Amino acid sequence: MSDQQQDLSINQAVAVSPQAIREFPFPCHLSLAPLFARWERVVEGKQQAKALLFAQIQAELEKTPALLEPITDLSLIEKHRELIDVLMTLVFPPARWEREYSAALLPFQLRSFYATPCFQRLFLAADGTLAAQANLDKEALSWGRLLRAYLYIGRKFYDIDLQFDYPLIFTTKDPATGLDRHFKISFDPQFLELKLTGPLPRLGEAEKKRLLANVTDLHVWMELIPPEHFTFYGFTVVTAVDVTDQEVLSSLKRDLIERESVLSAARFAQLQTLLRTLLRQPHLVLGLAAIQGDQVFLLNYGCHIEQSCIFADSAHYRFSDFHGSVYEQAVRQGKPLVIEDLATYAHRSSIEEEILRQGIRNMVVAPLYYQDELIGMLELGSPHPGELNAINVLKLQEVLPLFSMAIKRSIEELNTRVQAIIKEQCTAIHPVVEWRFQQAALNFLARQKAGRGGEMEPIVFDEVYPLYGVSDIRGSSTQRNAAIQGDLVEHLKLARAIIRLARTHRPLPFLDELIYRIDKHITQIESGLSSGDELATLDFLRRDVEPLFPHLQEFGADVQAQIDAYRHVLDPERGTLYRRRKDFEESVTLINETIATHLERAEEKAQAMFPHYFEKHKSDGVEYGIYIGGSLVPDGKFDRLYLRNIRLWQLLVMCEIASKTEQLKGQLKVPLETAHLILVQDTPLSIRFRFDEKRFDVDGTYNIRYEIMKKRIDKARIRGRAERLTQPGKIAIVYSQSKEALEYREYIEYLQSLGYITESVEEVDLEDLQGIQGLKALRVTVHTRLPDQALSPEEIREAVQSLP
Repeated sequence: MSDQQQDLSINQAVAVSPQAIREFPFPCHLSLAPLFARWERVVEGKQQAKALLFAQIQAELEKTPALLEPITDLSLIEKHRELIDVLMTLVFPPARWEREYSAALLPFQLRSFYATPCFQRLFLAADGTLAAQANLDKEALSWGRLLRAYLYIGRKFYDIDLQFDYPLIFTTKDPATGLDRHFKISFDPQFLELKLTGPLPRLGEAEKKRLLANVTDLHVWMELIPPEHFTFYGFTVVTAVDVTDQEVLSSLKRDLIERESVLSAARFAQLQTLLRTLLRQPHLVLGLAAIQGDQVFLLNYGCHIEQSCIFADSAHYRFSDFHGSVYEQAVRQGKPLVIEDLATYAHRSSIEEEILRQGIRNMVVAPLYYQDELIGMLELGSPHPGELNAINVLKLQEVLPLFSMAIKRSIEELNTRVQAIIKEQCTAIHPVVEWRFQQAALNFLARQKAGRGGEMEPIVFDEVYPLYGVSDIRGSSTQRNAAIQGDLVEHLKLARAIIRLARTHRPLPFLDELIYRIDKHITQIESGLSSGDELATLDFLRRDVEPLFPHLQEFGADVQAQIDAYRHVLDPERGTLYRRRKDFEESVTLINETIATHLERAEEKAQAMFPHYFEKHKSDGVEYGIYIGGSLVPDGKFDRLYLRNIRLWQLLVMCEIASKTEQLKGQLKVPLETAHLILVQDTPLSIRFRFDEKRFDVDGTYNIRYEIMKKRIDKARIRGRAERLTQPGKIAIVYSQSKEALEYREYIEYLQSLGYITESVEEVDLEDLQGIQGLKALRVTVHTRLPDQALSPEEIREAVQSLP
């Protein structure tokens, strides 16, 4: 190895010369003379048997001297096939003849004149040319062939030793399976001879440096070493090594890294083809499933995909649907499961029966994990028992993590797209019903892909039981008006004081008139606040009074001080007096936040009883709605026991809220009272999501009655007493059927035993409301101090089960 040795790869090379060199410029001749010379060297000093064989070969060649001359007619090879076979035993050992992929090629041509049976079967066309597909285009192949010839010359004549990395891969169809097989090709030039056909071109150090600086530029080589000075004789030995597994694994890695690798029909089919090639099973069928929580999305089995949206065109199942199946068994054991023959499998479920009807007899089911979390399933099927076995599973283990990553990425991409649609179409939604919105978004994506467009499908939940509660601040409107009145009157009086003081310095008639108008506003507001009085008063002050202050403050230092005091008491953001209103709003906010915080914490625990839809609204108090029923959960399973649980929970939480708001009074700047109400309806109804309003509403004419009751019930009065139903410190439970009252009396009795409710229980009839008749109510009084230990969801569940 000389000091001019370098390594050269095809990646450096194919930035080749600007002009492709398509014709190979060196004269080349097929010749067996180098092989015969090798025989001569081999038999020197060897045993007598080999010497006798060589003597026979030599004798035969003397009879056919044309075999030692350049051969232009390949029929000469066939004519002396027996002699050639003997000669070639030096190149192709008989022990490996039947299983090696090797051939002898014409010099620098992809054409064989002698090959092993395996090579002949997979690679050669009828005329001896290689029929396989190379991983390089024709230009790169031509470039590599010519460079290889020049490197041979460099090593032999010029002490230039460059190692050329030429990763040539041939892909061919296996006639037995019809599947691709990949082979790495290597060329052995030991039976090539290079002869000068003219004087050897001289290369000085300057020329060698130029060559080494432009080693990939074949035009420089041809300029410095003209090809007409050299002729190649002999043949090249080519050997093919099966690298199918390595190539397929590399392709799988590349494909599965790409976006939509398991989404589009073409790419999914390519994955199936690659797995068929890897496992040498032409009839293999691939199936993939993604798993999110208890939802299973089956990708179309065997690549029958019409859309390119994962899950949108797939079958949707619950994981519980696979109970007792081979899929559940594979997940339970946490590793691939092989079923040799479904027809003889003793524990077939309805799922396996369906797979058998589809013609699948042999299966491998492999759970897919990402960071120890089950995210999918891969299944392979074959119509032939035993084709897929434990050996296949060993190969499969290498690719399972790749499929896991692809499924994980697809789930994330899907969730991003689904959430974008939900955000656009529906804004924020409750987690309990998110599954249904995801389902609708998936179907929406599928329709978009199919070019059908349109809107999202209706989202309706049937047969759900409603619960409604409200904790209302009593007299909040009156209190708010009083705060506004007080602030406006004080604001006007502060302004009047400034004008009066200014008048003492300069008794101008205009100031008298302005004092008159201020007094008029004060009288009007003190007599009662109308809807436009606040704006009219502020407009009067800002337009007619405050613009005078810069001039009036020049009347005297005391006027200046009065104006400064005026400005100091005004709210800087609102430009008006905001003392009483601020106290009122802060008191309302404290009540609302106390109720809402307690409700949210309690509701979070209540979800453990049974998933339910919950929404709340804050104004002067907090109202909330709950819907519970089988249609709200993916599996549709529901029992009235859960309804009883949530009703008892609601009454319990309402007692806690009533107690907290009562204890809160000492912290309020404005004394405010809260009253509490629960509306009971035992008849289930339907709710529909209103896409235009981004909210749920009851569905159907009959169910509208419930919404009307919610809006009007807090104003209800007791029949014959002219008394408001809702009273501070009490909870009113409104119902319309006697069985509802019986159920709630049981809850009341239980809470009385725990010290939540006093012994007094009122049962009253309510005056008719517009459009609503026949309502009744139970009214209970809540203890100010409740037990220190609140009931847990488990205790509530046990209590309900113990009730009659």
